[in-house]
Amino acid sequence: MCICGSEFDFSQCCKPYLQGKAAPTAETLMRSRYTAYVKRDGAYLHRTWSVATRPSQSSLNQLPPTQWTGLTITRTEAGDVSESTGIVEFIATWQEADGSSNQLHEISQFAREKGRWVYVKACSF
Repeated sequence: MCICGSEFDFSQCCKPYLQGKAAPTAETLMRSRYTAYVKRDGAYLHRTWSVATRPSQSSLNQLPPTQWTGLTITRTEAGDVSESTGIVEFIATWQEADGSSNQLHEISQFAREKGRWVYVKACSF
């Protein structure tokens, strides 16, 4: 099972995207970005963030050591290989040092830039 929660092995799921292969769908990009957060791969997060909205490379290279515990994709809209925008709703969970659990529930907007999927921003509920 991959870090992103898919049934595939990491080497056949998120690893190729973290190594530079273009994600074919917005959901695939979302899954690989979650994996990048788990691995604290700020360079990948920077590369896959829209130029218009992304934070600095240095801020992404200083991600806090978070113990991510799971990703659940709850909804996708568009974002397939033939589309130019997409929405992915997800819940990501993590555990604090004191053992308490938390979750991030987000609706993320994705778009294609120069033929590649990128994260644009979180949409409001």
